[in-house]
Amino acid sequence: MGLETIGQVGIVVRDLAQAKDFYQHVLGMKFLFDAGSMVFFQCGSVRLMIGTAEAGKPFVAAGTILYFKVADIQESHGALAAGGVTFVAPPHLVAKMPGHDLWMAFLKDPDENVIGLMSEVARAEV
Repeated sequence: MGLETIGQVGIVVRDLAQAKDFYQHVLGMKFLFDAGSMVFFQCGSVRLMIGTAEAGKPFVAAGTILYFKVADIQESHGALAAGGVTFVAPPHLVAKMPGHDLWMAFLKDPDENVIGLMSEVARAEV
């Protein structure tokens, strides 16, 4: 027995309507459905659940970082920045891997949850 496929990731937010708008209209995610204090989006083969804290419990940012793979990090960064997204770290080289360079950039949603963009950039053959 071994766990290997993630089916869903969940994050907690303060304002569900604001989060739904941000993830659907600013980040362009595919909205699936509402379910009371939760909304769901499809991200490739993984479902993203965004929900509010349980009644009577205080909001606590969980510290989970969502990393989204993008083909062109500079293009994705530019498009999101043009749409009003503020980045806390612009695209930057993280590591030189065998055959490609790993680049990342970071932004925050309206509830301060960190979102990473990651891109595996092929190196030009010399």
